[in-house]
Amino acid sequence: MNFLRGVMGGQSAGPQHTEAETIQKLCDRVASSTLLDDRRDAVRALKSLSKKYRLEVGIQAMEHLIHVLQTDRSDSEIIGYALDTLYNIISNDDEEEVEENSTRQSEDLGSQFTEIFIKQQENVTLLLSLLEEFDFHVRWPGVKLLTSLLKQLGPQVQQIILVSPMGVSRLMDLLADSREVIRNDGVLLLQALTRSNGAIQKIVAFENAFERLLDIITDEGNSDGGIVVEDCLILLQNLLKNNNSNQNFFKEGSYIQRMKPWFEVGDENSGWSAQEVTNLHLMLQLVRVLVSPTNPPGATSSCQKAMFQCGLLQQLCTILMATGVPADILTETINTVSEVIRGCQVNQDYFASVNAPSNPPRPAIVVLLMSMVNERQPFVLRCAVLYCFQCFLYKNQKGQGEIVSTLLPSTIDATGSSVSAGQLLCGGLFSTDSLSNWCAAVALAHALQENATQKEQLLRVQLATSIGNPPVSLLQQCTNILSQGDKIDRRGSKIQTRVGLLMLLCTWLSNCPIAVTHFLHNSANVPFLTGQIAENLGEEEQLVQGLCALLLGISIYFNDNSLESYMKEKLKQLIEKRIGKENFIEKLGFISKHELYSRASQKPQPNFPSPEYMIFDHEFTKLVKELEGVITKAIYKSSEEDKKEEEVKKTLEQHDNIVTHYKNVIREQDLQLEELKQQISTLKCQNEQLQTAVTQQVSQIQQHKDQYNLLKVQLGKDNQHQVSSSDGAQMNGIQPEEIGRLQEEIEQLKSNQELLQSQLAEKDSLIENLKSSLTTPDTNEATASAGESEQIAELKQELTTLKSQLISQSGEMTKLQTEKQELLQKTEAFAKSVPMPIESETVIAAKTADVEGRLSALLQETEELKNEIKALSEERDAIKEQLDSSNSTIAILQNERNKLEVDITDSKKEQDDLLVLLADQDQKIFSLKNKLKEFGHPIEEEDELESGDQDDEDDEDEDDSKDQGHIQL
Repeated sequence: MNFLRGVMGGQSAGPQHTEAETIQKLCDRVASSTLLDDRRDAVRALKSLSKKYRLEVGIQAMEHLIHVLQTDRSDSEIIGYALDTLYNIISNDDEEEVEENSTRQSEDLGSQFTEIFIKQQENVTLLLSLLEEFDFHVRWPGVKLLTSLLKQLGPQVQQIILVSPMGVSRLMDLLADSREVIRNDGVLLLQALTRSNGAIQKIVAFENAFERLLDIITDEGNSDGGIVVEDCLILLQNLLKNNNSNQNFFKEGSYIQRMKPWFEVGDENSGWSAQEVTNLHLMLQLVRVLVSPTNPPGATSSCQKAMFQCGLLQQLCTILMATGVPADILTETINTVSEVIRGCQVNQDYFASVNAPSNPPRPAIVVLLMSMVNERQPFVLRCAVLYCFQCFLYKNQKGQGEIVSTLLPSTIDATGSSVSAGQLLCGGLFSTDSLSNWCAAVALAHALQENATQKEQLLRVQLATSIGNPPVSLLQQCTNILSQGDKIDRRGSKIQTRVGLLMLLCTWLSNCPIAVTHFLHNSANVPFLTGQIAENLGEEEQLVQGLCALLLGISIYFNDNSLESYMKEKLKQLIEKRIGKENFIEKLGFISKHELYSRASQKPQPNFPSPEYMIFDHEFTKLVKELEGVITKAIYKSSEEDKKEEEVKKTLEQHDNIVTHYKNVIREQDLQLEELKQQISTLKCQNEQLQTAVTQQVSQIQQHKDQYNLLKVQLGKDNQHQVSSSDGAQMNGIQPEEIGRLQEEIEQLKSNQELLQSQLAEKDSLIENLKSSLTTPDTNEATASAGESEQIAELKQELTTLKSQLISQSGEMTKLQTEKQELLQKTEAFAKSVPMPIESETVIAAKTADVEGRLSALLQETEELKNEIKALSEERDAIKEQLDSSNSTIAILQNERNKLEVDITDSKKEQDDLLVLLADQDQKIFSLKNKLKEFGHPIEEEDELESGDQDDEDDEDEDDSKDQGHIQL
């Protein structure tokens, strides 16, 4: 302590150079002292000097302080002093303007010392390990030091932490610290850590950061919370912005549902604090991050649906229609609702149904449009309303039709009690405020975007310009205002009104030949456009000239040549004579070369710093990009090329129609196949069920038969008890069946008798004919053959046999009839002699009728089941036939394949034989060449090269013999 007092006393007494000596002594003390107390006092003294003498302490003491962190881990107090000293050296937060240091290099001291510290990556790893200490005097200064390092050289420190084992996980533990100051500084540390680093953002998100941050926001009171809520929201934005993986994880984790309580604002009379406004602003921005148009469409769509299902969109619309909301919150809420409903049909339909709490209630769209065309409203608010209207109509043909329908004559409210959206747009289109003109024109253009039906419907709109004058179409009124130019005194930009009207007309006429015909039908329009394009005006008017050229080009490209005076070729000739093709193309290029064109083409939101910059619409820039090239080609094309192109278009359309037709046929066939497969599967199931049902029914029928037989036996026993005679019992049990059988035999005999009588009549007629032929005098009577007499004898014999059969059968019939009469008499006598009890007869009859009814029903069901089984078996046979046909085709293909394989093997054998023949021929040629060589006949070099491979061995033998000769010499 005496040493420390001496140092501090010398610090105030001596000149400045003594401070460096003091710091040097303290550093020596830290490095050389063996006692922990002395080192701790020296580090404490360095800490007190580090703020005022930042450069000196940093240069001399940093290495010693790092050594202390490495060696004195057991003493938390000296570690805390060392961390505080390093923080004072590196951080620029508490840096005051020091008059003694005249150089501006002190501003860059933090980054320089940070670079020295992280040069050894082990220092950052050491710092991360110190953050695991729970001691407040170690953890808190460690958090602040690491945060300062990230602020100075963020990317380098992020990379070190990323490769450090469990580096990010150690930092995530700070959010669970029970001490609020460490937890809050941990949030700031994670803010700096996750800035512009997607890999770390993913790790932090999967370390359960969303759950912890949302818990902190809820504990702090949501939008009513303090600065901690703001810090957590900023960290959430860092994790979600431009990170599709984390956005998907946030949605899948059902965290969107937890955002709904954020927007439950209190009573409007309670007032809005500055912190509450900031928090709510950040919350709205966080919602916009999830549904931004720059995100992948699928991710945005799923988030939009989740926000509608959990009621978040409804909560935002409540804020939108509430009173007393601050202007900046209202503007941001409108922008947020815009992106939540953009391109989502369900959300757009809900927004169309929202009404403002007024008397009478008005649709929210109408209330917002009233603000847009009201020039007294703030410019930023009007831009937000325009964006909301554009998002409501984006890919929403239903909404576009509803807006256009409010302008049609049949739907306009004649009483004038309520103002419609169409009336507000027309009012803004023709007002004296140029900004209202532009906004209304762009809004109306979005109602026509990619919707040819509404473009044609809007041609029906008629406007009453003044009393006594006939109504004028909306298209004509737009061209009239356009032709008047600067004659009308307007507030705002000079060209804004004309640019807005030209964008509306270009959108209206593109891809709509009927609208082009209506536009060209007014004879004043084309001369006005050519006059505007041909003039040499200033830079301000060049944009209007370019838009006029675009409108005229659209009138040429989408012209269907229905007006003879304004056909494509005539308009091209007019441009060539009055303007010149090159000049026309140059004026057309003024649009895309404008400085505000590229700015508007970047984002859908109309975000302008001031009204003068409000020139282009985002969707219109896409239209210009699409049409500029095709219009240029159309201007330079000849009439023949146009005709060829039209023919090609027609053929392509026909081809497309054929292709679509076949696609539809294939699609239908696929559907039919699927249906048939499903039917087959269902029929199989039904077949199995019916088979089981049939077996059950058969068993039930057998049971009922057994019951019926049992009842018959019981009935017979009852009759035996009542009647003792065996004849009576026999008649009661068996006689009715015998009677029925006898009646059937009688009927059969009657039919046989009738048949025999008919045959007998035929034979009689034949005999009569023969007799007549015999009795009549004839010249051939003497010459009658013996065969005829034999024939007559046979016929007579047959006649006698038939008569005898007839007599016997008639006897049998009479006998049976007498038996029948006797049986009937016996049954009547038995019934009279033995009277049955009435109750027993009725009971037996009822039982018998019940059994017979059940038997008939079961038989009918069995018959139906048999029919169904028969139909199923027929279908099964048809399927089997199809399978057999397919199997036969497979067998045919297999046979063909086997034949081909046999042919291939034969061809391979032939090829091998040819190769053998070629080898024999080569051998013969080689032997002939050798003979020619022996006879001294010269051989060409090519022949020698070809035979070089054969002569290699001979050459090698000769070389070997030569070498041996040299060795012997």
